[in-house]
Amino acid sequence: MLRSHTCGELTIANVNQSVTLCGWVYHTREMGGVTFVDLRDRYGITQLVFNSESDISLGDKAKMLGREYVIRIIGKVVERSNKNLKIPTGEIEIIASSLEVLNASITPPFTLDDETDGGDELRMKYRYLDLRRSVIKNNLLNRHKVAKAVREYLDGQGFADIETPFLIKSTPEGARDFVVPSRVNKGEFYALPQSPQTFKQLLMVSGFDRYYQIVRCFRDEDLRADRQPEFTQIDCEMAFVEQEDILQMFEGMVKHVFKKVRNMELGAFPRITYSDALKYYGNDKPDMRFDMLLHDVTDLVKGKGFKALDDAEYSGAIAVPGAAEYTRKQTDELTEFVKRPQIGAKGLIYIKYLKDGSFKSSVDKFYTELDLKKWAEATESKPGDLILLISGELFVARRALSELRLEMGSRLGLRNKDVYKPLWVLDFPLLERDKETGGWMACHHPFTSWKVEDERFFETAPGQIRANAYDFVLNGVELSSGSIRIHDRKKQEKMFKAIGLSKEEAEQKFSFILNAFEYGAPPHGGIAFGFDRFCSMIVSNQENIRDFIAFPKNNAGRDTMIDTPDGISDLQLKELGIRLEPE
Repeated sequence: MLRSHTCGELTIANVNQSVTLCGWVYHTREMGGVTFVDLRDRYGITQLVFNSESDISLGDKAKMLGREYVIRIIGKVVERSNKNLKIPTGEIEIIASSLEVLNASITPPFTLDDETDGGDELRMKYRYLDLRRSVIKNNLLNRHKVAKAVREYLDGQGFADIETPFLIKSTPEGARDFVVPSRVNKGEFYALPQSPQTFKQLLMVSGFDRYYQIVRCFRDEDLRADRQPEFTQIDCEMAFVEQEDILQMFEGMVKHVFKKVRNMELGAFPRITYSDALKYYGNDKPDMRFDMLLHDVTDLVKGKGFKALDDAEYSGAIAVPGAAEYTRKQTDELTEFVKRPQIGAKGLIYIKYLKDGSFKSSVDKFYTELDLKKWAEATESKPGDLILLISGELFVARRALSELRLEMGSRLGLRNKDVYKPLWVLDFPLLERDKETGGWMACHHPFTSWKVEDERFFETAPGQIRANAYDFVLNGVELSSGSIRIHDRKKQEKMFKAIGLSKEEAEQKFSFILNAFEYGAPPHGGIAFGFDRFCSMIVSNQENIRDFIAFPKNNAGRDTMIDTPDGISDLQLKELGIRLEPE
């Protein structure tokens, strides 16, 4: 080995030892005849000392070192006079007796500090340099810890880690597939898996009753901070189980990972139905770190001659604690916030419930003090609170109110990054309308089973059928989805029919799983965690997943470091049997 120790392991116990270190030059400082060098590797930083008075040539050589030079030194561990107790090696330094430059470096295009001067695109272009920054390095090392804890838990629960194929058949799963042309079978294509869904179900049919895989998946969809075209899932399936078994098993996994990675104990996971989540929080992934519930005041505000509320399908309100002193400028800012196109509200009504018990509102012309008092009672407001009301079409107004609730939670400091509030959301709809075709489509995926008591709605009101589906939500972020699956051929065919697949189409796309269900398929269900998002939430309580992926794509789906996607040669196109039409 070129080194005897790493740059993060030497302590006061190593004083007087002769050591050999390798790493990258992080910082250099000259003080009189002494050059100090901070040497960095993935394990930490160690201070080196080069004394020109005792060794002129060595000191001169140290002065020539540039940032990010790769060097090897031999020296003696001594106790530091000015200790830096912020780092593990801060009590010692190395008096260097030998220096070898293993490789020089040109000046990096941005500083490799936690607070870097490099923008996102520049950092992505030089990602191999960005990964040297301790904040990104630590994210990836913590990602490793999460994966290790997940495997430890699932292995201990009798799950088998089994790989499934990457080159599969294109099937409808909600997003567009990435397709791969076949050279051998010209004109035919593989698809990269959006998830191993059908294969893990087939493993249940095969008798592998507990399966898991930390697996790469691919979806050709619009990107955002918490999405990548290729991502990783903790993919799991169990046979001979009901919904409660799944919830208990993976609640245990989340608690185990938090304990191992963050040394945190999580309590019981509350549960809420999908319908109640929408009713009280305006979305299906509620942030439970604060209250500020949505209140339906539609009937209460009608009949006073204010057309915007009289004609509205829905009027909802939240009570913002202690915000009655908001100025006109502040309420105007909130109005502009909810009117942004991505939120879509037409306006905002405010009622200040003053500490003396009186009211001041933006609708005093239409509503009496008694009316406003009833609003306060309906929203469980207290003197000193600010009541905010949005009206309009149910879906739009409730979503806007949900965004406003989150915004107020952030402004008031209620979304504490050191607080974790887990939640199970249950009883999702099985089917929803396709906005383009007007037909029905699966909310989760077409292999999800439904509540037995709701089967009667297939012919009359498909939108009312509740699925045996569940999501795990943490601080307002959905981290996993799962369901109890269909395991009967006739029921699976019924589901395919409900989403508009003809018998012929179902056979063509899914004959392999329909046939498998005739060979003794057990009751089964599972769950999949978005691993990248899971890591980012556990480690730093943030939604942006890019800093937890070694080589991510940007928001346009490009890898600017290797400059891809890219064209391929005419010879490759010919071998694949693909002819590009001229534009």
